[in-house]
Amino acid sequence: MKLLSPAISRLARMRMWDIDSWLQDPVSTQREVLQDLVTAAQYTQFGLEYGFEHLFNTKEFKQTVPVHDYDALKPYIERMMNGEENVLWPTPIQWFAKSSGTTSDKSKFIPISDESLKECHYKASKDVLTLYYHNFPASNLLTGKGLVIGGSHQVHAINDEVQFGDLSAVLMQNAPFWSNWIRTPDLSIALMDEWEEKIEKMAEQTISENITSISGVPTWTIVLFRRILEKTGKSCISEVWPNLELYLHGGVSFVPYREQMHQLIGKPINYLEMYNASEGFFAAQDQPGSDGMLLFADHGIFYEFMPVEEYGKSFPDTIGLHEVETGKNYAPVITTNGGLWRYIVGDTIQFVSTAPYRIKVTGRLKHFINAFGEELMVDNSDAAIAAACEKTDAIVNEYTAAPVYFSANGNGAHEWLIEFEKSPSSLEQFTLELDRALQRVNSDYEAKRYKDIALHLPVVRAIDKGSFHRWLQQKGKLGGQHKVPRLSNDRRVVEEISGITE
Repeated sequence: MKLLSPAISRLARMRMWDIDSWLQDPVSTQREVLQDLVTAAQYTQFGLEYGFEHLFNTKEFKQTVPVHDYDALKPYIERMMNGEENVLWPTPIQWFAKSSGTTSDKSKFIPISDESLKECHYKASKDVLTLYYHNFPASNLLTGKGLVIGGSHQVHAINDEVQFGDLSAVLMQNAPFWSNWIRTPDLSIALMDEWEEKIEKMAEQTISENITSISGVPTWTIVLFRRILEKTGKSCISEVWPNLELYLHGGVSFVPYREQMHQLIGKPINYLEMYNASEGFFAAQDQPGSDGMLLFADHGIFYEFMPVEEYGKSFPDTIGLHEVETGKNYAPVITTNGGLWRYIVGDTIQFVSTAPYRIKVTGRLKHFINAFGEELMVDNSDAAIAAACEKTDAIVNEYTAAPVYFSANGNGAHEWLIEFEKSPSSLEQFTLELDRALQRVNSDYEAKRYKDIALHLPVVRAIDKGSFHRWLQQKGKLGGQHKVPRLSNDRRVVEEISGITE
């Protein structure tokens, strides 16, 4: 490993020219990506069905190929899972990433081609490393190991040729052999899907390692940190891993966890956000400390952006990269080198800049509250929770919120179930600060709260620690990729979790 790390480090530092090449003109790069994808797939069954050989520009592509959700592509994907080739993509598909929605009990199986592995997921991972070295030339990142806290890594065979697992499993199973030398824990532990035992084994193995970076969702990372501190008797993680310098996170907003993470680590480190999904590695933070992630324009994915008000229409309008505006909510529609054609990812994003194109994830198309015209998105609620915590010296582990509908006795409200790691000095004050922060970040919410005309003060309930954990366990969704829905436009999740706490 000592010989390998400097070599990888040098290669990473030399790759900046490749990033600069597409950063110069991302719009033209995107046009080339689409043409390459259409050309590659013109003789697939999907390509023949939609006449790809006659499509020569973006306008023709959009006029000919409809926007798809998963259910629309599912018949093609099922044929591929049964071993049929040349359906959505010309090269054999031997892997599928199993991806389940936050609240849906249905699983999605996203095709993973060799091209999407090499030209998207792995290429983007290399770019993250290159950008990090570009920002921190003196970094010693690869003198130690990277701790990966992924999902449940079990791999299942569909037949002799085709397998599926969550994205972490697919990436780890296909990674080059030498990656095991700079990553921990061992695959025997990473492959475990029983999380309580997995955390225990992970703690036992990694305590004595020289950990320089960590990647994983904040919730399980915090659980691991606490267990390590219990086992070692140390006061903070930096006493266990003094060379820790980087935490890579994604999947959920880091805003509610930042202060808690800082306290557990016990020293300043670098934090980088990534936008990496089963469908592709879309973006990563290229400037630590700044708001927004650099959109990867040359990684086998063609992007369109659907204004959120178009969602649900039979023929929704989309716009190209050159037409986007900052501060507006869009739903990404992607065409990929894994065979997804004009596919709605399901997230909502905003552009924070257009030179270069940087984005932030604002929520999910199905995770919001708009029962009263307030259009509350997850980035609003995360920011408000963080502000209320700061004002009342509280720390929040998890939360979810849903509408309380109009009744004969009064107007509507929002009900919040919050699991506190550290309770606020006053729950009443926390509620007031939450409400004030929501009004600051969301003018529609502010208008509905004016003189309680449509919305009353939020109803905030502190629930027992572990309630969200038990809910996920009951749903069979306890694991790294599964997340508690922050916001719901109906009361199902709130009522289910309330039933657990009663």
